[in-house]
Order: sequence, then structure tokens, then C-alpha cells
Amino acid sequence: MRRFVLLAILGFFCFAAAPAAAQKVQLEDRAREATREFMQSLKGHLSQAIKGGGPSQAINVCSEIAPKIASRISREQGWQVGRTSLRLRNPINMPQLWERAVLMEFGERHRNGVDAKELEHSDLIQIGGQRIFRYMKAIPTQGLCLQCHGTNLPPAVKEELNRLYPHDQATGFSRGDIRGAFTIRIPVDDPNTDEGT
Repeated sequence: MRRFVLLAILGFFCFAAAPAAAQKVQLEDRAREATREFMQSLKGHLSQAIKGGGPSQAINVCSEIAPKIASRISREQGWQVGRTSLRLRNPINMPQLWERAVLMEFGERHRNGVDAKELEHSDLIQIGGQRIFRYMKAIPTQGLCLQCHGTNLPPAVKEELNRLYPHDQATGFSRGDIRGAFTIRIPVDDPNTDEGT
């Protein structure tokens, strides 16, 4: 009898956890799609700016266009979408404590041989009665990035960086390094209640 009760309790908890697990998978898929959209849109604007006016023009894209892309996606989805890094260029992108911890974990995994393209993190937490899904995806340094984030920067790029970001920490990267991360916060309903269905 005791075994039956124990199995019933375990069955209940497995049944209750299943909708939450399925919801987390769906949220991860949506977050991945949003980061792909952000990345592709930003890359397109950067390529266009560099072709039109050289690498120094790309700095304006990251300072002006990237926040607009994040705001648009946030507005359309009802999320908080942004970028952050341990080596900041724009102080507005300062990581929160949980983001800093994830970025440090990404760095450790990358040093242990994991490709930056593969690094992502997600969790589902409770904050003040609200369930929040959090997602981060590492931004790998690509060839395009090195024109403003690499080591041997053109004089025009250095000049523009000194003008816009006198305390810039975001240079000296190499191809494949973790430049930072896209970060997303999504408020979610409880899948185990009527409101979540």
C-alpha cells in the first residue's frame, strides 16, 4: 500500500512538471529565434555601414541601431531583449548579477573547448510572484567584429571609440572569442493553471 501511495505521489509530480518542462522548451525555441533575428539584423546593418563608410561607421550602428533592434523585438514580443558583456563598450549594457555569472560560466566552458557558437543558458525562476524565463546566447567574435573589437584598429576607429566611449574595454578580441551575449527575459504564465492554457 505504501508503495502504491509513493508511486501515486511521484506520478502526480511528474505530471505537474511535464507542462512546465514543455513550456520551457517552447520558450527556448522562441528565444533562439529572437536572438537569430537580432543577430542577422545587426549583421546586415553592420555590413551595410562598413561598405558605405568604413569600419568607423559600424560603431554608430552598434551604438544607435542595435538598441533600436532590441527595443523593436522587446516591444513586439513583450520581452526584455538586450546585449551584455564582461568587457563593456557601452555602460548601459552592464550585466546583472545572474548575467555576469552566466558569462563567467560561458568563459569557463569556452576555455574547456566548447565553441562559443554552442554556448547558451536558460532557466525558469520565480521573482515576486511572477515566473520569469531567462535566456542567454553567447556572441562569438567574427571577422566583421574585429574591425571595431580587434587588436590593430584603424586610426579612424580609435578616434571614434575615444569620442563615444572613453572608457571602452571591448577591444583586443580574436576570432572565436566570446564577445558577450544576447540576453532575454520573458514573463510567463503558470502552465499548471487555467491562465497558462
